[in-house]
Amino acid sequence: MPRPLLWLLIAAPTVLLIAFFTQLVTNSDRQDVRRGAVRTSGEAQIGGPFELVDQTGTTVTHETYAGKLMLIYFGYTYCPDACPFSLQIMAAAMDQLDADQRARIQPILISFDPERDTVEQMARYVSSPAFPDGLVGLTGTEEQIAAAARVYRVVYQRAEDAGSGDYLMDHSSFIYLMDGNGVFVDVFPTGVDPVDLTARLQDFLEENPG
Repeated sequence: MPRPLLWLLIAAPTVLLIAFFTQLVTNSDRQDVRRGAVRTSGEAQIGGPFELVDQTGTTVTHETYAGKLMLIYFGYTYCPDACPFSLQIMAAAMDQLDADQRARIQPILISFDPERDTVEQMARYVSSPAFPDGLVGLTGTEEQIAAAARVYRVVYQRAEDAGSGDYLMDHSSFIYLMDGNGVFVDVFPTGVDPVDLTARLQDFLEENPG
């Protein structure tokens, strides 16, 4: 199938998936959250237990990162654009924090492409200097990944390219901010200004000195 047509087919369901996800996480009286107060967990049922494997081959759970803010992005290492772009935004935002602030945040990439995103592949990918320092890459079985995606309200599906035998992953694309107890704080869309993301992180860290 020609590449332009493939992307056209991918774009249509993506719009529907993102619209559906946005409906889940947005309430009618939502104010500007870039510099606003932290939203309570009652406003969006996002986040929960997971068990996955990190880029060193170690089994981890949501409790592994207890006490740290988590910046979580669901993506895959063969993603041509949205995933690396979002991770670069995370890196740019965290670079504006001081060392103590950065130490309180754990950036995480959770793959939903276990067929290609092996432990070894994740280790190579997260070591890129373009991505946040200390980025953790998590993968696992299809069942483990589906369970994690479900609690974070992430939607994804495989999109085959019949012409090449290759495939892409059609997926929602958001950066999640979770507090030290794994409770949802905020969500940021692809393309969020790193300055706004930095400001939101600083606001939360100042309001919650821990």
